[in-house]
Amino acid sequence: MNRKALYAGTFDPLTLGHLDLIERAAGIFDELVIGVTVNLEKKTMFSFSERVELIKEVTKHLNNVKVDKCEGLLAEYVNRKDFNVVVRGLRGVGDFDDENQMAQLHRHLYKPGIETVFLMSDAKYAFISSTMAKQVISLGGDGSELVPPYVLNVMKGKLGK
Repeated sequence: MNRKALYAGTFDPLTLGHLDLIERAAGIFDELVIGVTVNLEKKTMFSFSERVELIKEVTKHLNNVKVDKCEGLLAEYVNRKDFNVVVRGLRGVGDFDDENQMAQLHRHLYKPGIETVFLMSDAKYAFISSTMAKQVISLGGDGSELVPPYVLNVMKGKLGK
C-alpha cells in the first residue's frame, strides 16, 4: 500500500520549523504532498504562486515531495486526492487543543481509513511562526534561524533590504 500523506498550510513564508516537519514526514511516507492553502482571511506577503515556488525550491532535495494548491474544504481535497494520512505539526499545548478539535471534525468528514498524524516540532523550532518570521525580517532583524536561506533572500528582496 502506498502511504500518501498531505501536509497543508499557508506557508507564508515557509519556516525552518515547516521544513523540518516536511523532511521528517518525507522519511515516513512514500509520497508527501505539501498543500498550499488559500486563506482569504489572511493577508499574505507572498502570492500563492510565489509560495509554491519557494516551497518547490527549498524541498527539491526530497524526491517524494510534491507541491499542490489546496483550495476549499480540506476534507474534500483529502478525499478527492486519495490521501491515507494528513500530517499536522504541533509546537506546543496550544497547538494541540486547536489541532485536536480540527482532527475530530475531519474524522467525520474524511473517507474511512484516513488518519491524522501529529508530529511534534523539534524544540529548536518550537517558537517559530510565519507571522514572527515576517515581523522580524521586515523590521531588519536576522531571520537566518527562522526561515531557510533561499526564503530569507527572497524575503529581503521583496522588502528591499
